[in-house]
Amino acid sequence: MRALVSVALPAHDEKTDAVLLYSEDVLNVQGNGKIKSLERRAYKILRPGGRSYGRVEAYFDSETRITSIHGWCIPAQGKDYEVKEKDASEESYFGDFTTDLRRKILQIPAAEPGNIVGYEIEHEDRPYVLENAWSFQHTVPTREAHYTLQLPPSWEYRARWLNYQEAAPATAGNNQWQWAVNNVGAIKPEEEMPPWRGMAGRMIVSLIPPNGAGQTRGFVSWKDTGIWYSDLTRGRRDASAALKQKVTELTASAATPLAKMRTLAEFLQHQIRYVAIELGIGGVQPHAAVEVFAHQYGDCKDKATLLSAMLHEVGIESYYVVINAERGAVGPDSPPHIDAFNHAILAIRLPEGVIEPSLVATQKHPKLGTILFFDPTDRMTPFGSLRGPLQANYGLLVTPDGGELVGLPLLSPAMNGIRRSAKLSLSATGTLTGEIKEMRLGDQAARVRYTMNAVTKDEDRIKPVESMLAHSLSAYRLTKASMANLHATDQPFEFDYSLMADRYGQTAGDLLMVRPRVVGSKSSGLLETKEPRKYPVEFDGPARDIDTFEIALPAGYEVDELPPPVDADYGFASYHSKTEVKGNVLLYTRTYEVKELSVPLSKVDDLKMLYRIIATDERNTAVLKPKS
Repeated sequence: MRALVSVALPAHDEKTDAVLLYSEDVLNVQGNGKIKSLERRAYKILRPGGRSYGRVEAYFDSETRITSIHGWCIPAQGKDYEVKEKDASEESYFGDFTTDLRRKILQIPAAEPGNIVGYEIEHEDRPYVLENAWSFQHTVPTREAHYTLQLPPSWEYRARWLNYQEAAPATAGNNQWQWAVNNVGAIKPEEEMPPWRGMAGRMIVSLIPPNGAGQTRGFVSWKDTGIWYSDLTRGRRDASAALKQKVTELTASAATPLAKMRTLAEFLQHQIRYVAIELGIGGVQPHAAVEVFAHQYGDCKDKATLLSAMLHEVGIESYYVVINAERGAVGPDSPPHIDAFNHAILAIRLPEGVIEPSLVATQKHPKLGTILFFDPTDRMTPFGSLRGPLQANYGLLVTPDGGELVGLPLLSPAMNGIRRSAKLSLSATGTLTGEIKEMRLGDQAARVRYTMNAVTKDEDRIKPVESMLAHSLSAYRLTKASMANLHATDQPFEFDYSLMADRYGQTAGDLLMVRPRVVGSKSSGLLETKEPRKYPVEFDGPARDIDTFEIALPAGYEVDELPPPVDADYGFASYHSKTEVKGNVLLYTRTYEVKELSVPLSKVDDLKMLYRIIATDERNTAVLKPKS
């Protein structure tokens, strides 16, 4: 650390809070499968926001031991500081699940701008799978990063690089290998960018014992990964007598295979609570179906296990799909590794003859036939569909033959969005009154249902409507509001509300100015920043929003001027609007459609232009004049 006091800093801008001057990871693999590791980091703090680098957190569980932890500070002026393991505090990890994960926290004194802080942590682990990830790219620039791998005699390794140019290792003899990278740029978060895991540079190291034996060896292929997971879940889907009886009871009145599937899926979605208990290997291994059924709760992999067991009892086979809940974290070129995924769903093998338009999350598999992807943890997405972040995602399909990385289907934009229609009247004084109906589909329906289910007061149930209106109208009063299909997730969610907006029409002499687009906004200031965009823009999912506003003109007025129509199509998204007069009604219609889920950097300017076109259209006004 003292040698770093006068070194040149890596390239950075004036908003950079800190730089990582030096990082070193040493992995010492023992012949019995234990791993001793050393982690060293040294940061220079540049701005007040960099003070957080003075807090060191070391995580451990029943298979991990922190054998040593130290921290230091070299201030720009004054004497050095040192903190030792006795100065560290220890606490349980506080998350939304029960786990044996704990952490040691060490606070380094004088973590102030201009000072250098650093730490050293020694671990001892027995991993469930013999692999390791070297993460050398962060939210701050890195001056130099080093990785050392020491293997026992006759052991081998396979290293694969993600999102970074591969660096060749140097050998130090005795089966020791060393890597180094320098001047690694920061990945600074941007709104609606791809997930961090899909952008940051890493090296995945698979450790291979002699003869490649052992279930815990590092994965060489996705097939190996699937075999390991299949072995991990063997016997977990066996049914008890009580579970079989429950399946019979639930499906007694279901006359068809599709009806049976829907009934069992609904039971898992709404009757089995989400509770995660991840002790030891429980973070990756599901609990047995009989346990989940007996307790009536489980996490995502537990719920998938129970539904698979219940489907088997009615003659329908299904398979685990382990996936990352963030699309883009895993791609077709990703190397196999155990921490690639954080979620589990099912691929259900549809019986011959099951054809139903609502089963849209399907695809053909060369060996399994038609499979339906379904997430039993998602309470608000109906059977047959998938929420946006899972669409066009990649997951590991686990079958008796092993694992296979498969792409999930991309649904039609028509399956998600808001259909809004309004019948309104404008008075000669500019007051707007009338009724608006909204029908929400797909993720749009799911979001508002999650909000509504968390509401405890009736007066708060109209908050989503009030929030939307507040963004569109300077002054308004809700005179009526109701909703429908809150719990009927196979039906569109509906809002029905009436409003009065004073001074909606603005007078200019004897003219009356009125905005045809009454409520709802599709424009965005996402790209209106001084800094150039560095990463693609990711949409949540495909969508199609349609607005139709009818405004009855005040007596004695006619249209003098209409806003121009808009027809903008950039491939990834399109926007069309038109304002016309039919009798004494001003009719405004528009459609906004997201067709592709990622906008590459080369097309970001097109997206900015689209948002500007939409913003202009949303502000445009029609001019009314007194009749001749």
